[in-house]
Amino acid sequence: MSLTQWLMIGVFIATFVSLVKYSKVPERVFSVTVLLCLSLSFVSVDDILTNAVNPGLVTLVLLVLCSFAFERTSILRRLSASVFNGSKVKSTLRLLIGTALASAVMSNTAVVATLINTVKKNKLINAGKLLLPLSFAAILGGTLTLVGTSTNLIVNSLLIKQGYEGFGFFDFTLIGLAAFVLCLFVILIRSRTLPNSVDDELTTNDYLVEAEVAKDSSLIGKTIEENGLRNLNALFLVEIVRQGRLISPVCPEECVQAKDKLIFSGDISKVLTLQQFDGLNLYAEQGNLLRENVLRDNLTEVLVKTDSTIAGKTLKKAGFRARFDAAVVAVRREGSALSGKLGDIVLQPGDFLVLAVGKDFATRPNLSKNFYILSGHQADNMLSGWRDYTTVWGFITTILVSVFTPLPLLSCLFIYLAVLIFSGSLSVNEIKRRFPLEIWMIVLGALTLASAIENTGIATIFAQSIQSYLFDQSTYLAFVIIFLLTLIMTELITNSAAAALTFPIAYNIALGLGVDPTPFVMAVAFAASGSFISPYGYQTNVMVYNAGNYQLKDFVSFGLPISLIYSMTVILVIPIIYPF
Repeated sequence: MSLTQWLMIGVFIATFVSLVKYSKVPERVFSVTVLLCLSLSFVSVDDILTNAVNPGLVTLVLLVLCSFAFERTSILRRLSASVFNGSKVKSTLRLLIGTALASAVMSNTAVVATLINTVKKNKLINAGKLLLPLSFAAILGGTLTLVGTSTNLIVNSLLIKQGYEGFGFFDFTLIGLAAFVLCLFVILIRSRTLPNSVDDELTTNDYLVEAEVAKDSSLIGKTIEENGLRNLNALFLVEIVRQGRLISPVCPEECVQAKDKLIFSGDISKVLTLQQFDGLNLYAEQGNLLRENVLRDNLTEVLVKTDSTIAGKTLKKAGFRARFDAAVVAVRREGSALSGKLGDIVLQPGDFLVLAVGKDFATRPNLSKNFYILSGHQADNMLSGWRDYTTVWGFITTILVSVFTPLPLLSCLFIYLAVLIFSGSLSVNEIKRRFPLEIWMIVLGALTLASAIENTGIATIFAQSIQSYLFDQSTYLAFVIIFLLTLIMTELITNSAAAALTFPIAYNIALGLGVDPTPFVMAVAFAASGSFISPYGYQTNVMVYNAGNYQLKDFVSFGLPISLIYSMTVILVIPIIYPF
């Protein structure tokens, strides 16, 4: 091989290693890969521009944009309201099957976010028995259609790049349905082994402490900043209750008055710190109905989204109070509340936050970009009336037209997006704020990497090598290896990145064996969605991990049998429906 080809192999290996090391920022890794390929002349500017408007990639982006409006409709709220009634078995089946069907046509993270609070608040079945099955049902539901999960659309984009027509809407359905039915049976049997979740609904005493300002306190008449109440070690001033009125969030210029009740959050083991302030007395929790009622009405529970602009920043650097008109009361991650100084905690996607919100919280336009609101104050931009019906039925019509007429899904989505904008269901500003740049960069990087592999001749060499090494050997064995490789990579890095990296390997193995690449491509798509063991392999797993107080061992013990059943089903069914 030439030096250029060795360099190309080095870029591919470096991309994989970087994705494992920097798994939380795959879009940055792929951005560097694109720049390397361009600087080393593996690809041209024309190649990159062509990949940037790949029909499969544009379809993916349009679907994500349209989903912003669909998430604000009443359909998920109606699904949520109708789940728990009747027997435990019927309610569980209604929840899991409804979640799977909803996830087949819309964002499964939005589906799970909407249902988490319903599951936690139900009195019929302990939430610990349902939250992890809820995530798995959403993952399995996403495999039922082309648009059910981003990995299917990413693989479709890469297939179109190779000159194929691409997958149809229901090309994944039979395989996904077989996997869902068998895995659902295992989930129902195994769900009883999951730990019970302790009902922590607004247990404010666990992470809040209250102090009252005495009439003769030297703090009176001075601002919060002047009294040094903003820079306490491990404690954070959340709000003030003043004569039955709630002040939240608290500005540094707010003056302290007699009889003010100051409510702090953070590490309550540091409560003795408050004793250094003259006339600040710890207030008895018992009998304080006014504070309890005010605080309960004011708390809102949210989950930090994957593409949130505040992820990777501390509360202080993110300007959290000013941006959202809310103060963080508690942060829960990996099944437990984080202690210490809240202002110094670096927020991560999937973090569960309890907020004390101000009166302007619900009107802030950046809520939907950053959070899934689980309970409490909902954003004011939820759709209702004719816009609600237009959005829902417009989406259904878009899918049906693309399936039963020659008009491609891409064209249908363009028309649907235009309808959403003109009807006011989706604004241009929201599109600009929430444009899925991360997904776009991942797929663009994958398409560019595939172009570089072809342009440098690596693809041809790889295909010829496979042909010589596996000549007269089992094609099915190579197929199984591709599936397992992708499955392992999904647990190590993100599902999107795993699909993007293993596609060129799978495609060229198929070419080298001289067989139809479709079953190999399907193996990549289904394996990339098969994250059932790690809480970090898929976003819905991270969400229920924090919301359900699970431990890592819960994921492994519960998810391993499901992963085995899923893998065996997919490996057996794909070659039947799509022969080699």
